[in-house]
Amino acid sequence: MKYFILKVDARKNMLFNPEESIDFNGNTGPFIQYTYARIRSIMRKAAAEGIEIPAQLGADAPLNEKEIDLIQKMNDFAAAVADAGNNYNPAGIANYCYELTKEFNQFYHDYSILNAESEAEKTTRLVLAANIAKILKNGMALLGIEVPERM
Repeated sequence: MKYFILKVDARKNMLFNPEESIDFNGNTGPFIQYTYARIRSIMRKAAAEGIEIPAQLGADAPLNEKEIDLIQKMNDFAAAVADAGNNYNPAGIANYCYELTKEFNQFYHDYSILNAESEAEKTTRLVLAANIAKILKNGMALLGIEVPERM
């Protein structure tokens, strides 16, 4: 419910719909929380397979267009936080988290992470997913919202 309120610019009127606020689809807190939990599940499976995930991508990491788009979106996090702080408006962070979540879910739908065609692709996708999870966790924490490891 907190996310549903914070996602709206404070200078705008809103109509609160309790059912919509807890929906697992669309611009809602549960949608973002579920995506975070999904990524954490992928990380647990990778760990169970003994896969070590580096903190950063190597310079020679294979990247497709969607992966580049995700990296560019992740790069926008600092600007979204700064803008929200400068304007005293947390809606920017909330909507950034939603946009990143939406892009990740589309990527996850289109590309396999743990069953990628090559080890290099798998590593690249795991690094991207891990970093997206960090950003979602930090973004939601800035909004005062916890993200669960499992759902």
